[in-house]
Amino acid sequence: MAAPEAELVLKWESFHMSAEMSRTDREQALLRESVKEEDTEDWQRSPDFNGLERVGGVDLSFIKGDDINACAHLVVLTYPQMKVLYEDCKMVTLNAPYMAGFLGFREAPPLLQALENLKNVQPHLMPQVLFVDGNGLFHYREFGLACHLGVLSDLPCVGVAKNLLHVEGVVRSEEHQSQINALKKSGDSFPLTTASGRVLGKALRSSQSSIKPVYVSVGHRITLDTAVRLTHTCCLYRVPEPIRQRPPPGFN
Repeated sequence: MAAPEAELVLKWESFHMSAEMSRTDREQALLRESVKEEDTEDWQRSPDFNGLERVGGVDLSFIKGDDINACAHLVVLTYPQMKVLYEDCKMVTLNAPYMAGFLGFREAPPLLQALENLKNVQPHLMPQVLFVDGNGLFHYREFGLACHLGVLSDLPCVGVAKNLLHVEGVVRSEEHQSQINALKKSGDSFPLTTASGRVLGKALRSSQSSIKPVYVSVGHRITLDTAVRLTHTCCLYRVPEPIRQRPPPGFN
């Protein structure tokens, strides 16, 4: 391809991506307005979550070295026993491009389809709350994958990330490490407060056997305190059982 033609193609691709991001930005802003940071279910207000019987977890796991083909994984467990009621793992191809801050537009569709499949086949096993391997409000744009899935599925959703996302001044620093060191027992937590003063999540020591916390944030239709409390009750180990269930070997 001649240099002028190549330059023209690059300009067109750049323009197309810019237009796509602008459209996606508007759509995300509209979805963000629908997020509910409140407890909407009776079981959420119960000290022992009385009435909660089924908890779900979703995860998108990629084949090593491949960022297009992935396994969309959905599991539903009994609560509080954490016994598997339903599990589905399907290979999917992600057609949407990766855009920083807009991961939900790429990863949510196959996970929503997994929920829809369950609803069509065994509706009585639909989860009453969904754990998402990723962030909710603790996100650059306060709309991570857990928010995206929660709003579009209209299920209470909790985002649980295994690693700290650097958001608005919340970074892995000496101060952050000292806060982690102060978590002396399982169930201890501290708020993830941004430079603007907004608390977008909490770091939770979820297991007595692990000093490394998980990062919990609201996805939809649940308060942060309830999300943290529920996450802790679902942890037999560091990661809550609904998202600790693993897809087949060979996936990340």
